[in-house]
Amino acid sequence: MGAKMEEAVKKVETQPTPAPEPPLASAPAPTDEKALLPPPPGAAAHVDDSKALAVVEPEKVPETIAKKPSASHDRDVTLANLEKEKSMSFVRAWEDSEKDKAENKAQKKLSTVTAWENAKKAAIEAKLRTMEEKLEKKKAQYAEKMKNQIGMLHKQADEKRATIQAERGQELLKAEETAAKYRATGGVPKKFLGCF
Repeated sequence: MGAKMEEAVKKVETQPTPAPEPPLASAPAPTDEKALLPPPPGAAAHVDDSKALAVVEPEKVPETIAKKPSASHDRDVTLANLEKEKSMSFVRAWEDSEKDKAENKAQKKLSTVTAWENAKKAAIEAKLRTMEEKLEKKKAQYAEKMKNQIGMLHKQADEKRATIQAERGQELLKAEETAAKYRATGGVPKKFLGCF
């Protein structure tokens, strides 16, 4: 509001002062020199009551004066616009800077979370590999154990088969010897065909 007021005062000051109306023949000519000089800017003009000059208050500027563009008014408006654009550019730069800071901060936090996730994944995968290796070792151990047990069973089965074969061979030999004895003596075995 102060700038507008100053502009109005400047406009009034730059305008040529209207020539005072010629005095009437009946009115005496003013003898006071102060009455003929225009009032200083910003001060109210006091003139003889018979002649009233128009007093321009800073707040009430005639529309005709306010509407006339002048070079100083254009310059002031241009300077005001430049100041406004300058402040707006500072605001935009600050806003962009703050947005960039927020974006960088978010990216940093996201990369931290991603690094944390990758580290945890790597630890879990390492633990899984360790467990798989342990399971593979246990599987190999159990497979070896089972193979050993199968080998022992096969050995035991072979021993039992050999024992049975030996017993059968002894029984066959015994039967042949007994048969030869009976043939030599001409006797008949007591238990012949157990079903009769």
